[in-house]
Amino acid sequence: TMRAVVTRVDSASVAIGGKVKSSIGKGFLIMLGVHEDDEEKEALKIADKICGLRIFEDEAGKMNRSVKDIDGEILLISQFTLFANYRHGNRPDFLDAAPPDEADALYRYFGQLAEKEVRHVGYGIFGAHMQVSLTNNGPVTIVMDSEVLKNKGKNTVQQKEEKA
Repeated sequence: TMRAVVTRVDSASVAIGGKVKSSIGKGFLIMLGVHEDDEEKEALKIADKICGLRIFEDEAGKMNRSVKDIDGEILLISQFTLFANYRHGNRPDFLDAAPPDEADALYRYFGQLAEKEVRHVGYGIFGAHMQVSLTNNGPVTIVMDSEVLKNKGKNTVQQKEEKA
């Protein structure tokens, strides 16, 4: 179950040790979490969905354009903390996140897929302590889960209702 937090931005940047590593203009800041069970198929599904996601405004002010349609950019940040297990106690564990080597490989694969769709993909440094800055536009932020895409696009609430 790959997770992505997709934020529509006017600009975003990532710095390491106070020095900017990557920056983008209008587009998406994507925080990507890789689960221990993820494979390339999850990255492909979620990258395809994100690059086609129509959440940029058209001439009529409707969210009807994708990041590709607006010639936007993507800043991709790996974030294992999206798999925090906080059920017990106050110190979360991250045992469901993929091991670093596997997570890095799928993070890079996701980036390669995105590079085929948009003109520029900026990256953080996998495993580094990063400072991420952004100007959120909207604000519009969508949390995506590859598991939802496996279930014919039905969200978790719809799935629970069907079981009831």
